[in-house]
Amino acid sequence: MPSASATKPDAKTASPLNARTVSHLPPHGEGAPGDQAIQHALEAAWPADLPVGEERELRAAGAGLLRADATGVGREKWPRFFGDGPQVIAPAFGTARFRVQAVIARRGAASGRAVVHLVWAGADRGGVFTDGRITDLYFTRTPNKGESTWTPQPRT
Repeated sequence: MPSASATKPDAKTASPLNARTVSHLPPHGEGAPGDQAIQHALEAAWPADLPVGEERELRAAGAGLLRADATGVGREKWPRFFGDGPQVIAPAFGTARFRVQAVIARRGAASGRAVVHLVWAGADRGGVFTDGRITDLYFTRTPNKGESTWTPQPRT
């Protein structure tokens, strides 16, 4: 019979939002006014570990990539992620009721990697609105003409 400690998740597999943090989250359906509380909860759960400029760049890239994926708007900016050809899969969410509620970027497990963790809200094609959706997008640092840029990694 496993001991109680053997059944507890370790720090690597535990959810970053512990019970103390979750209690400070706004109720579902709170709307944009609750987004700041979600942002603060993410930042408290995962202390910053990237330089401010890199985190800012990754947060913007992650939000743009998620918007392109969910709504179809801006996919041409990400040809390595979506491909150069015509859009095969219709976007699942409309642009009018899509928003990123909170976003952070942190170092990945390996050097030169990062993860952008996003909490977002949107109405699907059937009109069902859901907030608190979670997406993780992974990026690697790629040399590009003397500079390094962050390149999104395809889903596996």
